[in-house]
Amino acid sequence: INPRSGREMGRVKASRLFDLIVQSAWATGEPGIIFLDAINRGNPLPHLGDIEATNPCGEQPLLPYESCNLGSLNLAQVVKDGQIDYAALKDLVHATVHFLDNVIDANNFPLEVIREHTLKNRKIGLGVMGFADMLLLLGIPYNSDDAVQAAEEVMAFIQQESQAASAALAEKRGNFPTFPGSRYDGNGLGRMRHATTTTIAPTGTISILAGCSSGIEPLFAVSYVRRVLEGTELVEVHPLFEELARRRGFYSPELMRHIAQTGTIRDIKEIPKDIRRLFVTAHETSPQWHIRIQAAFQKYTDNAVSKTVNFPRQAAAEDVRQVYFMAYEMGLKGVTIYRDGSRDQQVLSFGKEAPADQPPEAQVITPRPRPARTSGVTELITTGCGKLYVTVNSDDLGFCEVFAQMGKTGGCASSQIESTGRLISLALRSGVKIESVIKQITGIRCPISIWQNGNQILSCPDAIARVLRSVAQVDPLAETAALATCPDCGSSVEHEGGCLVCRACGFSKCS
Repeated sequence: INPRSGREMGRVKASRLFDLIVQSAWATGEPGIIFLDAINRGNPLPHLGDIEATNPCGEQPLLPYESCNLGSLNLAQVVKDGQIDYAALKDLVHATVHFLDNVIDANNFPLEVIREHTLKNRKIGLGVMGFADMLLLLGIPYNSDDAVQAAEEVMAFIQQESQAASAALAEKRGNFPTFPGSRYDGNGLGRMRHATTTTIAPTGTISILAGCSSGIEPLFAVSYVRRVLEGTELVEVHPLFEELARRRGFYSPELMRHIAQTGTIRDIKEIPKDIRRLFVTAHETSPQWHIRIQAAFQKYTDNAVSKTVNFPRQAAAEDVRQVYFMAYEMGLKGVTIYRDGSRDQQVLSFGKEAPADQPPEAQVITPRPRPARTSGVTELITTGCGKLYVTVNSDDLGFCEVFAQMGKTGGCASSQIESTGRLISLALRSGVKIESVIKQITGIRCPISIWQNGNQILSCPDAIARVLRSVAQVDPLAETAALATCPDCGSSVEHEGGCLVCRACGFSKCS
């Protein structure tokens, strides 16, 4: 169905489409899926229409022209003496709901229609991070019934107190304007400042700043290698694990490096059995436990929960299918899966490859000669500097040259664009793949960026990358999907809710 016109554009057998989704998710981790019926069963504003989509990570179902306004509490900070300090958590919830309400009024919106819908519905999404750290402080393994119970209890409390805080604000500032006809109208909640109050977001980047585990995910690794200046490597150890290791007498730098190289402590006999049982990682947690934890949080969350369900490399497509059914049956609003190695161009490893006995001999690369005749296409794209004409030519061996000309603009702009085209041409004729060129120049920014046909053109090199992608028919999501290691520091990346996050240097990218 065309979403704009409502016209039927074609028919497809549902079972066949589902088979394709399962097979693609097994092979690449994409696409994630959402359950629109579950989402609309929890739609707080049914009188305004059905929800048809979420943000890319899947945690925020929105009506047209609504916006996200999210915040996350670090659960590790409310554990005192092996117990959750619910009085402290209550204070944090009420303060954060008040803060997020202020954000709505203080924000500058890109479009007037977005401002109008945001102010009418006043949706906020208070969530959590540091859940895995909280479990460690409580002495609870992630893959356990106790962890599921802890998830339900802490999120039920946050949901209850966030609604209480919203109701208290409504007494002072008024209900959200579309309250009449909402699910709150007549159900006993006579006052509500916000149409929704809770959301579980990935928090991949902000959890690095907060120094805690991300979202409701298990630990990615107990120890990992951070690569810094000129190849120097530092072994980073989870602080709670290091504290326990020192306290119980099994800490050594050699052991920490060994853990970083293997990625697991499961079979290391010198580590006490109870510690090995406690510090389980995402790759050691079965998909069923991932789903149970996600469902525990979803049960007490207004919006949705963003989480990645990890599968081992040897998992079959049928395993993915069964997890999708399990997710639906347990009331999830969406689910994202990642099978280890499915996006990698080589086997993902926490360790390093053994050094070769002899360094490889450097290969001399020279560009192939340019033929007398080539064929190609020219595209016009508007940039912040003016109109840019980009010509991409091919010979019998593939793409061979790029010409770029900046309208009537002269001076440095034209000369820099010409030099960019020459260097790209040299690279293409030297055997560099066009996908590699696109990856290198995509996202380069200049002070003047513009929007064209719904896409932001960040700079002239970024515009050239868009033309190359169009001509070469390169899927932009495939560039993200191919990442097994961080492009900035070379460390392993986490796949989280459709995003990639490097805990070694902070790199992040969302599909």
